[in-house]
Amino acid sequence: MRTQMQGLCFFKKTLLASAISLTALQVNAAGFQLNVQSATGLGRAFAGDAVIADNASAMARNTATMALFDKTSISTGLNFLKTDINIKNANYTGPTAPTGASSNYDDAGGISIAPNIHVIFPLNEKVAVGFDIYSNFGTATDFNDSFVGSEYGGLTDVKSLNLGLAVSYRLNKQWSVGGGLDIIYGTGELKRELNVGSKVTVLDADAAGFGLGFNLGTVFELNENNRFGLSYHYSPELKAKGDITYRGVTAKDDTLYMGLPDMAEFSGYHRIKNTPYAVHYSVQWIGWSSFDTLDTKAFGTINDYQWKDTMHFSLGGTYYLSDTWTLRAGYMYDQSAQDKVTSISVPDSDRQWFSAGFTYHLSEDANIDVGATYLLGKDVDVDEQKTGISKITGTTHANAILAAVQYSHQF
Repeated sequence: MRTQMQGLCFFKKTLLASAISLTALQVNAAGFQLNVQSATGLGRAFAGDAVIADNASAMARNTATMALFDKTSISTGLNFLKTDINIKNANYTGPTAPTGASSNYDDAGGISIAPNIHVIFPLNEKVAVGFDIYSNFGTATDFNDSFVGSEYGGLTDVKSLNLGLAVSYRLNKQWSVGGGLDIIYGTGELKRELNVGSKVTVLDADAAGFGLGFNLGTVFELNENNRFGLSYHYSPELKAKGDITYRGVTAKDDTLYMGLPDMAEFSGYHRIKNTPYAVHYSVQWIGWSSFDTLDTKAFGTINDYQWKDTMHFSLGGTYYLSDTWTLRAGYMYDQSAQDKVTSISVPDSDRQWFSAGFTYHLSEDANIDVGATYLLGKDVDVDEQKTGISKITGTTHANAILAAVQYSHQF
């Protein structure tokens, strides 16, 4: 009983920390999708995450996995992200550089921390409910005054917090289904200035708002060593209200419209019979074509993105070394959301994930997970212009190192 009370106390404190620690994040997946739901998933490049269900964080990828738990389960963790974003071979032509000037930059990234928490309550042998708090979307790039071409760089800071409420139902020994609501709180801060000898505000937006999404999922258990999962997440258009200044005109209490992508994922998990090895995989579709423009109620379209739908493919392996240690690794190929239109402020490219991690079992009901990923991006040529005002060309590149730690407990 004492252990349970200590665990619940720790859970309440972590929940409070998660709710108030809405942290700016540099993008770590295509577009501005984040993968910061769990350290376990990070350690295998999220291969099989919609079906493995080795701790409560699985509900973030597929709510039907809650049916696989027969005890109250809690997982909470912290994700650490360091990004390296640079622009090379860059040339800017504008009011302060009519014949062109170098616009290289090597310090647009930074370090971020993102918390998460997931809780599953089985009510009986068929029904389980749960809730979680994490972030699905976010990005931050910050170009200081030394960057030549501040109307293309400046500050871009998008944050989101996802509160999930879910229920699962076991239909029979093989099939389970789940679904839930996603209450999404998002903030966006955008600042752009044009240097004409002195700084002139081109864009200054600071807005926040809520959106309501939902998710559906199913799990099929072929047998104790083989199962499959399929999930779908509907993401709303986020309507964020705030004061917005655009080209010298300020609109009070304006609305910023940001299209978030729907996501669908298929996962498989296969434990090789009579061995300590398992293989797992995932294919995810992300509907980034919903983010075609950035619009406001007062000014209409303020930026054109024309992103495309993307896929990511991941493959991983798990080695159940002993009752104390579990080792895992994975690889992901993540497609870029950018198509014909590329961007200095939100750099994006096809990316490769090289991941590894482990679980240390403190007891039968408690464990600690550690995961890490090196994310390798590609060079992307950028050509942006403000008609009749300025133009910038260059090559962007973004790499990242991700690390996460997580504590899980069953009661």
